[in-house]
Amino acid sequence: MRLTSEEVSRRAPRPTAAAREFLALPRTATLTTLRPDGTPHVAPVRFTFDASTGLARVTTRAGARKARNVAAGGPAARVALCQADGFRWITLEGRASVTDDPVRLAEAVRRYTARYGAAPPDPPDLAVIEIAVDRLLNLNV
Repeated sequence: MRLTSEEVSRRAPRPTAAAREFLALPRTATLTTLRPDGTPHVAPVRFTFDASTGLARVTTRAGARKARNVAAGGPAARVALCQADGFRWITLEGRASVTDDPVRLAEAVRRYTARYGAAPPDPPDLAVIEIAVDRLLNLNV
């Protein structure tokens, strides 16, 4: 079950201005997904976060372990995305889905390019993990 953008916006925590600035820095984060056996899989990723809708996006290959974990989790799949810089960090948690919809992919690529100054890799099986953020944890931000 995919949430509409209105449902995501209603459930999304409202980050402070300092948190929005921190999440806009072109940093790498870690994405934690759960394997089918319940063990965590942690991978370094680049991502974008739209504070107005509460949607985080991670571009990846559809065949990547993280995408397969999200797909296997179905509508209940939850993930954690953590950006850290020294003793400052923010973790975004929420329900995730994976899609190769061309419109959603184009939006993910557009936002990634704006944040990181270059387009993401473009493998033939490019997909985007979309995270409907419903919890934001942070320290020193």
